Amino acid sequence: MTDIAERPSIDQAMWSERLVETAAPAIQAEITRALPSGEELLMQVRADMEVEGQFRTRWLAVSDSRVLVYAPDDGVINSVDLAEITLVRNDPLVGGGRLEVECRQAPTVVVAYSSTMSEKFSEVARGLEQMRQGQPLAINTQLERIRCDRCHRLLPEKDGICPACIHKWSTLKRISCYIAPYKWKAVALAVASVITTGAELVPPLITMRIVDDVFLGYFASKKSPADLEHSVQLLGFLVLVLVGMRIVSWGAEWAHGWIVAWLGAQATADIRSELYKRLEMLSLQFYDERKVGALMSRVTRDTGRLQEFLVDGLPYLIINGLMMLGILGFLVWMSRQLTLYILVPVPFLLIWGVVFWQRMRRFFRRWGETWSNLTDRTAETLTGMRVVKAFSQEGREMHTFGMLNRKITEIGVRTSVNRTVFFATISFLTGFGVLIVWFFGGQEVIAGRISLGTLLAFYSYMWMVYGPLEWFGQVNSWMTRAFAGAERVFEVIDTDPESYDDAKAISIPQIQGRVRFQGVTFGYDKSKPVLKDIDLEVQPGEMIGIVGRSGVGKTTTINLIARFYDADHGTIEIDGVDIRQLNLRDLRRQIGIVLQEPILFSGTIGENIGYGKPGARFEEIVVAARLANAHNFIVAKPDGYETQVGEMGSWLSGGERQRVAIARAMLHNPKILILDEATSSVDVETEQQIQQAIGRMVEGRTTFAISHRLSTLRDADRLVILDGGKIVEVGTHADLMMRRGVFYDLVQLQEEASRIIAIAD
Repeated sequence: MTDIAERPSIDQAMWSERLVETAAPAIQAEITRALPSGEELLMQVRADMEVEGQFRTRWLAVSDSRVLVYAPDDGVINSVDLAEITLVRNDPLVGGGRLEVECRQAPTVVVAYSSTMSEKFSEVARGLEQMRQGQPLAINTQLERIRCDRCHRLLPEKDGICPACIHKWSTLKRISCYIAPYKWKAVALAVASVITTGAELVPPLITMRIVDDVFLGYFASKKSPADLEHSVQLLGFLVLVLVGMRIVSWGAEWAHGWIVAWLGAQATADIRSELYKRLEMLSLQFYDERKVGALMSRVTRDTGRLQEFLVDGLPYLIINGLMMLGILGFLVWMSRQLTLYILVPVPFLLIWGVVFWQRMRRFFRRWGETWSNLTDRTAETLTGMRVVKAFSQEGREMHTFGMLNRKITEIGVRTSVNRTVFFATISFLTGFGVLIVWFFGGQEVIAGRISLGTLLAFYSYMWMVYGPLEWFGQVNSWMTRAFAGAERVFEVIDTDPESYDDAKAISIPQIQGRVRFQGVTFGYDKSKPVLKDIDLEVQPGEMIGIVGRSGVGKTTTINLIARFYDADHGTIEIDGVDIRQLNLRDLRRQIGIVLQEPILFSGTIGENIGYGKPGARFEEIVVAARLANAHNFIVAKPDGYETQVGEMGSWLSGGERQRVAIARAMLHNPKILILDEATSSVDVETEQQIQQAIGRMVEGRTTFAISHRLSTLRDADRLVILDGGKIVEVGTHADLMMRRGVFYDLVQLQEEASRIIAIAD
């Protein structure tokens, strides 16, 4: 193993990656002072725990020559030369982890941290190990975020969107891009909004005319028959105008509601469609780093919230915004002084609404989390009812359900109480507005500065102003949640997909099947490689059996061949071309995979076999089923090839699902075939049928087979034995048995286990 001291001079290009967190100026000055002149800082990260488990800040700094650990509280700096390091280990512990740097002469350097920093220290360990071995520093500097970079609040999910810091206008602008293709409906919506607003503003003015010109005008006149007739005609006209305004308002609201529902649903459908397309095109590594449930919530809950806001929230904001402007204009026109008076409660209404809905948001979140826990627990218990009854744990499950149920009840009661307090306070504040209008407005009427009709119009407009303000905080919260959901959706849409459309990729319509591994190293956790320096060359048509204990990297090897992941170091070549340079569609079209637990989709048996070749004729499906020894059991079913398989193929037995999967792969007609435990968990008779099918399938194809039943790999051209992530033996079954090495030990262990099971039976 190469030590730092023994390696040749290092090109500075090797240190192109940096993982440097910002420290306080005083701390940074101490770390800089401890580094000799000319040394370059490559990694600097904060830890938050002591080895004993207490929370305390520590800083780890790594230059191109040494490792520093600084404790700001004690002012102590420990320094270790990279040349002295013999091993770097990152151990996960309960609630956190520990980075250990073992040295030749100096004591082991230990840095403890909480679980929130696990990913960061995993990369640090990986980088230190690379530097210790004289390799280029290649680490991931884009780490998961658990707090907002701006306000430092905890994020709802790792690398998620902070609802408090969301840029609402930029998000709204992006959402509007999905409405742009339907611009004429958007124009119609704007017109309908203006008409609706205008129709709502006119009635108080008509009421003012009725009071001033009809009632007061008549009583101020001589009350002659002509005056009476004129007043009645004017009253009839104004009432007809009110009727007309109601009809216009009804028509405009109907048009507005239909257009906004159509636009909101269409825009959301377009966003949801684009989101799903991107989910289909993303790599498996993306899915490894995220929970499927969280991604499902983006397709369902987040897009649903967005649609609700577009259909209900946005029109509410638009119409009430226009209404406010119009009302303020009329109020100022009628009386500036009285307008100022009725606006006095407005700031208090706004503040109270914002405070209340922020408080209610916490209740709603807790209520949602508790409901989710109750639903999950109930579903889990009902699904595992056999286990509950087997261990007589009905009482325990009822107690758990009761606790969650009481918690939901308590939150529901507190929510209702708070809602009652909110509306009672709103009524109290708006009551001051009523008093202001009658007291100051009444004085204005008595003084003759405004008319009685104007005062009544003021009264009507006052409620039109106060009403929407009650819900301002909720709409703001509603908009925040919707936009946060939209940002989560856009985050997925903006994620780089797999390179299906790489214009520079090499097209390879027909591969021969030559596969070559050259110095391949890979790990899902980059600081803990699963495969290490793998070198292997496979000829076209050769069958390779991959053997080893659990966790040595067998499945990882075939994942790299299908390019579900890219190697961290080294190259994999197909027909002499780096797999990363090949057209991804061409590559995967010519790879067939039969998994240990075959995945079938809801539908018929015929549809599942035909999944490997869209548009396949029924005759081709039958031929593939015959080759897979599946035809006989299929035609024995009442509906034959039209038999429904159920969710995930649950209506078929394990052996039936496996043979359908083999038929699907045969119809796909791949040049490279991957068999991952294709005969596990089936009875002997079914295994023989599957082995016969596999025997037909591997002819003329480069095949990689994984099996824990080592006897099933006797016909392989070569066996590759993995141990500790490395290839330790390669040869035929007979050769490896003669060597009496790792493979021999595995066979002996398996035969001994089989004898013990046979005796027990």
